[in-house]
Amino acid sequence: SIPTRRELVREAARAPSTAQVKEAQRELQEHYWTTCPLSHKPLIRPIVADCVGNMYNKDAILKFLLPGEEIEGISSKADCEEILCGRVKGLRDVVELKFEIDTEQSQHPSTKLDKQEGWICPVTAKQLGPNVKAVYLVPCGHVFSEEAVRQLKGDKCLQCNESYTEENVIPILPTKSEDKQELVARAQKLAEQGLSHSLKKAPGSKKRKKQANGDAAETEGASRSNTSTPKPNATNGIKHAATAMLTARVLEEENEKKKRRKMMGLNENLDSLFTKDSKDGKMNNTDFMTRGFTLPAGSRK
Repeated sequence: SIPTRRELVREAARAPSTAQVKEAQRELQEHYWTTCPLSHKPLIRPIVADCVGNMYNKDAILKFLLPGEEIEGISSKADCEEILCGRVKGLRDVVELKFEIDTEQSQHPSTKLDKQEGWICPVTAKQLGPNVKAVYLVPCGHVFSEEAVRQLKGDKCLQCNESYTEENVIPILPTKSEDKQELVARAQKLAEQGLSHSLKKAPGSKKRKKQANGDAAETEGASRSNTSTPKPNATNGIKHAATAMLTARVLEEENEKKKRRKMMGLNENLDSLFTKDSKDGKMNNTDFMTRGFTLPAGSRK
């Protein structure tokens, strides 16, 4: 029978079932596992991935980074920027993926016509794709199944023995919103540290670090100037602060010496009138009391 208008509207308003949602996600995952979103061409090595786990052909990323509005081989710059959302500004923001090639599938007659490589996990030998959750390690870029990395719980790559941390295990094409939020938070944390997605120094990080150090030095210098000894007055005629402080210190020492001499009651004029014993034990005959007068030799005994 022909459906009525009411039945047609009711069918259109019905929400998709769970099976339909999963099927749509699987088809979308299969598309992104086989097609570059920038060039709309099949994914062919070398393949790179960004901080949220999306995969691209490396030549498409290189073409996007070239100056110019319209470049042959990829979508328009506006479309590419909408896809990338500002995540890729250079090759530091992507990591080249290193897949384990499925030699058995590549030798199969059906795959020779398809010209599509098969990738497997080097630990579990499971075929990587929309049906298996896969991850890659930063910075080396080797790809494994999530199950293998979770069960091994190591801190070194099984392929190249390079160290990695848990936060640098990046899921490929994640579907859960929690995973996507964690990846975005990781990218923001690295940006605050002056690092890119590949753990290389981001361009301009040294300049920002110098500016931060300069601001800290100015703040520290201002606090020191408030708590340190006051600078000498400009009336002394000495403009250089260090020289003025040194001069003031020398003058202060001289004043202390003069005060000490007055307290001890020493008078150089009176002291010069009397004879002092010389260092060699002989009498000094140069003062006015003994000048011109010599005692007999017998009286000295």
